[in-house]
Amino acid sequence: MQREVTGLRVEEAKYLARKIMEAGEIPLLVGHFGVGKTDIAKDIARETNRKLVVLVLSQMEPGDLIGLPARGEDRTVFLKPDWWPEDGNTIIFLDEINRAHRSVRNAIMQLLVDKRIHNHVLPENAWIMAAMNPPDEEYDQAELITDPAFISRFFILEITPDTKEWLDWAERTGVVEEVRRFIRDYPEFLASERTLSLKLSLKPSPRSWYKLSNVLKTLSEEDKEKYGYVLAAGIVGPEAAKAFYESFLQKMKIPSAEEVLLKGEYELPKDVHVMNTLVLRIIAYLERIDRKTLQEHSPTISKNLVKLSGELPKEIFYGILRYLVDASHRNDEKSDLFDKILEELSQEERIRNFAREI
Repeated sequence: MQREVTGLRVEEAKYLARKIMEAGEIPLLVGHFGVGKTDIAKDIARETNRKLVVLVLSQMEPGDLIGLPARGEDRTVFLKPDWWPEDGNTIIFLDEINRAHRSVRNAIMQLLVDKRIHNHVLPENAWIMAAMNPPDEEYDQAELITDPAFISRFFILEITPDTKEWLDWAERTGVVEEVRRFIRDYPEFLASERTLSLKLSLKPSPRSWYKLSNVLKTLSEEDKEKYGYVLAAGIVGPEAAKAFYESFLQKMKIPSAEEVLLKGEYELPKDVHVMNTLVLRIIAYLERIDRKTLQEHSPTISKNLVKLSGELPKEIFYGILRYLVDASHRNDEKSDLFDKILEELSQEERIRNFAREI
């Protein structure tokens, strides 16, 4: 059954985090304090007989991560930091990455990308996982969310514990009975609904599809069906994940741009995420089509875009119009043809109304 971008229970997050690390990739646990992120790391370490190294990045400086310089025989060398693992039977837990200074996040990039720092290479089979608070009003997340080079290194697992999970955790950690009783009686007050999803800022890339493939190799067919969407959304973003999930379950086929623009014969998907994916396919096709083909088929393309405008929601078709307007102003070899298509589209009152809003 498909999972929406609403969050995982703690046990689900633990299971997927372990699968992700078994594939050589890095999970990022996102959740408020008290949802059990550190406990997940401890449990996985215990269950796999690994040593857990916890690095609280908000309390560290770059030198704590990369080690201090020392004089070698004929050059300066960096000593291993005191936390450096002795063998691969280790999990390195990067906690509070959202509260780390930018210089610290820069310092761990080499660790995330190459599993090394300077000339120190992580022992083979050492695992890395990370955790952070969710992006909301309580935390300054601007730099992290807008840094795709950093956030794209992780599989994002957003944790939303159910009431029973939180109450179990609260009892273990000594939360007073008065608080536990209140949350038991009024579970709607356990967490705010204002939390944003980091997944919404993710965009697919060749690297992210490769990472997704690595993790899918570790899953059974049952797990793929159960968690395929959650995993894909955590590395390629919700829209691409939706199309991928539906595709590999063969529940639906997204029409090709050629079927829509050149033939006008297609079955329009009903899901809003898949409609957005269709628009992205159309824009990508118009971007790569050569001038000769575009010129030859522009009347047909215009006619079929008019048809499509009556079938897609206004806010989704708007993306195609926005592209055509931008492309017509680029002053390249196809800009006059895009301008001509826009002219033909503007004969429709419905599309004229759309265009006034661009």
